[in-house]
Amino acid sequence: MNTVKECIQQDLQARIQGHIETLSKYTATPGNGTTRLTYSKEDLQARTYIKDKMQEYGLVVTEDGFGNIFGKLEGSLKEAPSVLIGSHFDSVPNGGDYDGPAGVIAGLEVAALFSKNKLTPKYPLEIIALVEEEGTRFGGGLMGSRGITGLLSEQEFSNLKDKDGISTLEAMTAIGLDPTLPKKRDPKTLKAFLELHIEQGPLLEEKGIPIGMVEAIVGLTQLEVTIKGQAGHAGTTPMDRRADALVTAAKIIAELPELAVNEGAGTVITTGRLNVFPNGANVIPDKVVFSVDLRSGKEEHVQNSIEKVKVLIESYNQAGIQTSVEQLLYMKPKAMNSNILSLLKKKSSQLDIPYCSINSGAGHDAMVLSDFTDVGMLFIPSKNGLSHCPEEWSDSRHIANAVEIFYETAKKLTEAE
Repeated sequence: MNTVKECIQQDLQARIQGHIETLSKYTATPGNGTTRLTYSKEDLQARTYIKDKMQEYGLVVTEDGFGNIFGKLEGSLKEAPSVLIGSHFDSVPNGGDYDGPAGVIAGLEVAALFSKNKLTPKYPLEIIALVEEEGTRFGGGLMGSRGITGLLSEQEFSNLKDKDGISTLEAMTAIGLDPTLPKKRDPKTLKAFLELHIEQGPLLEEKGIPIGMVEAIVGLTQLEVTIKGQAGHAGTTPMDRRADALVTAAKIIAELPELAVNEGAGTVITTGRLNVFPNGANVIPDKVVFSVDLRSGKEEHVQNSIEKVKVLIESYNQAGIQTSVEQLLYMKPKAMNSNILSLLKKKSSQLDIPYCSINSGAGHDAMVLSDFTDVGMLFIPSKNGLSHCPEEWSDSRHIANAVEIFYETAKKLTEAE
């Protein structure tokens, strides 16, 4: 016979699995992973579900001028800063069901426990669901958190466009969001931020440990490279008369892995997006735009690699080819708050949930908010270390473990009674 604690845990896991399964339906690629672009029809479906659950759990729901969602349980202290829990709810193309939503769901279930146990916090509890962390639609990434902290200005936000030339303001308006709402948030309103995320790597699963205590997050930059050449007929232009933008781009991209290896210290460089113009089978490409995602655990290696990538690209400015580089995003390596980390470890031990320390090789909203408030982050195992693909999967039992840790931590931080 199951104990009362086991029954409560099973109910929590069932609710978590229900959230995951519902949110997974809001995809533009059914049967082939989650594709939920910011301000899309699928975004609207997901945000409606999230807001409905926030209201069901007794939270006051608002949105800002970026479309970030906030569900607030007011505290007894007047105008006190909030303890925030959450993550993002957008996805990469054909991604998984857990990257982002697991963190939002963890926040929702912490709020549910506050409601169920009739807790009144002194400091407000806020559950947040952030937009465009992945940067899939508008580039750069971490847009929601950069926006509320003022790192992305209102003018910069307004100028962003997707690959089809649709601006952020147009896309927001199309699904009924109001871009004129307040955007930047006063840091004085933030007491702490907690984020759960899947590991997106193999370490926790290989060690058989359900919780990773994130000590630090890798530094990263995203560059957009443009190569301009000359269009021409594929059949009538001799090979020695061509200024082929795609051939040049391919040569540059092929050199990037070796550059990362030579830099060492875990430096990685990835090109994941490439657009060719005019994109005709019988036309020599006259322009190529591609991304360069560069990451390392130490800022000096990030800076060194950026400079080397720029020098490499500039070296191809010849024979009718013009190159340019725009830096869309730069984030320094970030350490998590030591006091929050100690509190998370203490609560995990009290709950008898095993954990280990771990660093994040991926960027997260937590790294942005860490410059403005005290931040703590938990990882849960990813099956086979897979992420950003339809096979991405994490156990709801592990999400439930994180919810319990966050709940006990949030009670302490909000001084709930």
